Amino acid sequence: MWEWITYGTVFLMSVLIIGVYWYRGNKRSREIEQKVSQAKEEGRFEPISLHPHIDPDRCIGSGACVSACPEEDILGLIDGQATLINSSSCIGHGACFHACPVEAISLRIGTETRGIDLPHIQANYETNVPGIYIAGELGGMGLIKNSADQGIQACANIARELPSTKTCSTDLIIIGAGPAGIAAGLKAKEQGLNFRIVDQDSLGGTVFTFPRDKVVMTKPMDLPLYGKVKLTNTSKAELLSIWQDILADNDIAIEEHCKVKSIRLLSDYHFQLDTSQGIMESRSVLIAIGRRGSPRKLGIAGEDSTKVAYRLIEPENVSAKKVLVVGGGDSAVEAALALKDQNDVQLSYRKEHFSRIKSGNREKLEEAVAEGKVRLLLKSNLKAITENAVSIQLQDGRVQDIENDKVFIFAGGELPIPFLKDAGISVETTFGKTMRKY
Repeated sequence: MWEWITYGTVFLMSVLIIGVYWYRGNKRSREIEQKVSQAKEEGRFEPISLHPHIDPDRCIGSGACVSACPEEDILGLIDGQATLINSSSCIGHGACFHACPVEAISLRIGTETRGIDLPHIQANYETNVPGIYIAGELGGMGLIKNSADQGIQACANIARELPSTKTCSTDLIIIGAGPAGIAAGLKAKEQGLNFRIVDQDSLGGTVFTFPRDKVVMTKPMDLPLYGKVKLTNTSKAELLSIWQDILADNDIAIEEHCKVKSIRLLSDYHFQLDTSQGIMESRSVLIAIGRRGSPRKLGIAGEDSTKVAYRLIEPENVSAKKVLVVGGGDSAVEAALALKDQNDVQLSYRKEHFSRIKSGNREKLEEAVAEGKVRLLLKSNLKAITENAVSIQLQDGRVQDIENDKVFIFAGGELPIPFLKDAGISVETTFGKTMRKY
């Protein structure tokens, strides 16, 4: 008798525990479904760059990918199956890829319907033009560690494959002073190459155009001549300081504000670079400029005014100004938030929703709007810029002149595809390509 009571009690407790887990799981699944529906409605569901692709036949719903992702609401579980949520906010950390216990996740760039232009790169990071290499985001791999690893590997291949015949005194010109370019420079020095690093901006400009206020690394990177670097929620200013220390310790100089206009092949392993600082020659070239290229212009009157800027480096130096920030990405939102306490800030975006911003930035923006520190001008378009004002077409179609002292435009960058094609590099439109390395 007591045995039956004991068995019955255990059975009921087991049913209760299972029921609680089922209820919680079902509730969480419905919450994720609502988030997916909202992401689709607001245009945040379809990925725009490198992103995880989940194989439903292999996924066991462990949730390891969700826990490993440093971002918020990129991945979730619905009925024990992993799914993408705010895919457009994914910036390709790859932590989900490494965390999945059954290898159900691959990393892809582009989708079946949205193609991404990528240069053709061989396994050694060389393009179809012998002597020209590409590393980092331009080749499909973003973020610090991935870009740095590629820069190191590409430079190691360059040192190994360069012919012994000297066509000119410079062995390598590295275009771009971001993670891939800096890491490649360190490797080039370790390999004893005669090299130069040029950047169309400054080192600070490269760092501050990163799409997040904080820099996250899921694994440490191992830099030549320096050692391991681990960054977790590191600010852009801290990252800049690290780069400066690394370069100074190894006596490596960046030739700043030097824009490369074109690359010409004079003969085998002999390139001529037309730059804003004159003609340069080199036996090889490593392109590590990222996918943003040059800032995208709006093509409006007054855009060449000195009060217009395309990046915000020192917000503390902007105060008591009537500021207009233009853009709908994290860079625009972060600029508005950085300026709101010392200025009169308005944020203009041409769409009805912010579809590409990190959830943390979304919450901070909503709070700033509620407090009256940032005024939103959604479904608006900047039409003209004058000395003391801007003309904006508002949601109802009216064009209004607004008093203004400073304009910051974050409209993305012009992809450097024409620059690559002009150098003879093959570019292909990729639809859902699985990246071969990570």
